Amino acid sequence: MSYHNPTFDEIKKVDHELSELRKQYFYHHDLFSFQWWLLLVIAVIPWIIWCRLVDKSKLREILLFGSIISIIVVLLDDTGGELGLWSYPYQLIRLMPRLHPVDFAVLPVCHMLIYQYFRSWKSFVIANVMMSAVFSFVAEPLLVWLHIYDLDKWKYIYSFPVYIAKALLVKWIVEMIIRKSKQSA
Repeated sequence: MSYHNPTFDEIKKVDHELSELRKQYFYHHDLFSFQWWLLLVIAVIPWIIWCRLVDKSKLREILLFGSIISIIVVLLDDTGGELGLWSYPYQLIRLMPRLHPVDFAVLPVCHMLIYQYFRSWKSFVIANVMMSAVFSFVAEPLLVWLHIYDLDKWKYIYSFPVYIAKALLVKWIVEMIIRKSKQSA
């Protein structure tokens, strides 16, 4: 059996064809569907809640935490999608094939609020374990049921430690940055 190594031009051609298929799919399947409206709500409501609840005196620190969380979430989502671990049958924005309402709204806002309200490591860990359980075993199955999220080679249980680990890592990074900043002041 011979193996054909694709050329870059062949990859570009298939990529263009895939982009065209996604465009047609979005306009005839996603746009203005129930799932599309739900994704729009999911993209907006968390930020409205966050604006009302955020501690303005710690805004920079909380935004730093949320920004790092968002970067990690998007990298993980892109990696999982590229590896075929999961996929998203519905999109809010055609040019963004990942679940950006969750990546840029739900997860960062939830993480930032936990960071704001649970300052000690112990309470932060407990709150993140609880949030991780809700996202892994309630929210993800709900998104699957709504046909917004497909588990291709992934299981809900795999998400649980990932949600916790990223939050702990980012808290440690932010606290280290704050400590270094205070030392240099």
